[in-house]
Amino acid sequence: MPVPRIDDLAELNARLAAADAADDARHIDGRPATVGADFVAEAPLLLPLPDEPFDCALSLSTRVDRYSRICVRQCLYSVPARLIGAQVRVALSAESLAVFDGRQQVATHPRLTTRGASHLVLDHYLEILAGKPGALPGSTALAQARQSGVFTATHEAFWQAARAKHGDGEGTRALIEVLLLHRRLDDRAVLAGIRAALAAGSINVDVVAIEARKLGPKTGSVHSEQAVAPRRSPTALVTLGARAQAAKLPPDTRAAPSTADYDQLLPARATASGGRST
Repeated sequence: MPVPRIDDLAELNARLAAADAADDARHIDGRPATVGADFVAEAPLLLPLPDEPFDCALSLSTRVDRYSRICVRQCLYSVPARLIGAQVRVALSAESLAVFDGRQQVATHPRLTTRGASHLVLDHYLEILAGKPGALPGSTALAQARQSGVFTATHEAFWQAARAKHGDGEGTRALIEVLLLHRRLDDRAVLAGIRAALAAGSINVDVVAIEARKLGPKTGSVHSEQAVAPRRSPTALVTLGARAQAAKLPPDTRAAPSTADYDQLLPARATASGGRST
C-alpha cells in the first residue's frame, strides 16, 4: 500500500528489486547482523532449485466464438479462423497468453488487463478476408497490425498498386495472397520480394513469391522494414568438365550416353497400334 502506479511490469520488477536491495540493509530487532548478512549465511543450507522450470501459467479452457475470438478474463484474443466453434486450451501467465489446439500452439498474445480490450492478429483472419475483401480496410485486426508495425509501408505500397490496377476487390485479394506468404517464407524476404516486384512494375503474387524464395526459407522472424542484404550476382555457369578439372578428378573414359537403344521401341509401338503413328 498504496497501489503503485507503473507503466508496465518491467518498471514494477525494477521497483521490487530496488526494495529488496534496500531491505538487505535492514536490522531485525535483537539481531546484530543485517537481513542481507543473515541470508548470506543461510543460503548454503538451502536446497537447490529444481532442474525443470516451474510453469506458473494458469490452464483454462474456452470456446472460440463466431468472430474467431476467445474471451479470457473479460478480454478478447483472436485465434485462427479454422478453429471457430472449437474448444481450445489457454495457458495464461502474468505477461502473455498462449492458445493450444490439442498439443499444437496456434496463437500467442500479450496479456491484456483492461476489461473489454482486444488483441487481434491479422493473419488469423486472412482466409475469411479472402472471401470478403471489402471487410479488410475497416477491420480492427488491420488497424492493430498497422499500429504494431506488422503491416508495413511496403505492404501498403503493394496494396495501393494492386487496387489501382485491379480494383478494390481483386487488388485486396492480391494483397491477402502476399500476406499468406509470410506463413511459409521469411518475413524480411517477403518484404524484399514485394519491393523487387514493385521496382519491376509488377504486382503479380508469383513474382513476389519467386523473389522471396531466392532470399531463404521461413526463419520465424517478425515482419519488419529492416533492409535485407542484396542477393549476390549470379556466378558464371560451371560445367561438369570444368568442375572435374578444378577438383582434379581422374579422367572419365566411359562412352558418352546415347539414346540409340530406345529407337528399337518405335517399331514395336507402331505394330501394337496397327501401323498408326503415335
